Amino acid sequence: MNDEELRERAERRVKAKIGFQIHALVFVLVNLGLFAMNMVGGGPRWQGWPLFAWGIGLAVHGIVTCIDLRGEGYRERMLANEIERLKGRR
Repeated sequence: MNDEELRERAERRVKAKIGFQIHALVFVLVNLGLFAMNMVGGGPRWQGWPLFAWGIGLAVHGIVTCIDLRGEGYRERMLANEIERLKGRR
């Protein structure tokens, strides 16, 4: 892999990580606002439902971003791990 390909790959990964960080920040700010609205407005406590539903989406976004399940480099890492495991059997 040459330097240009490495830079492109790094840029994609940085973009994905920044996207996740922005998503997490918006999640926190919006849910704090919803919590405040629910506390001021009184009535039944409903703020947990959007928190839960959006939290699932944020968790999936985090998994895809941090663990990189999209396949970029995943196959190569699995192959290298399997080679090392088989070398250890000798």
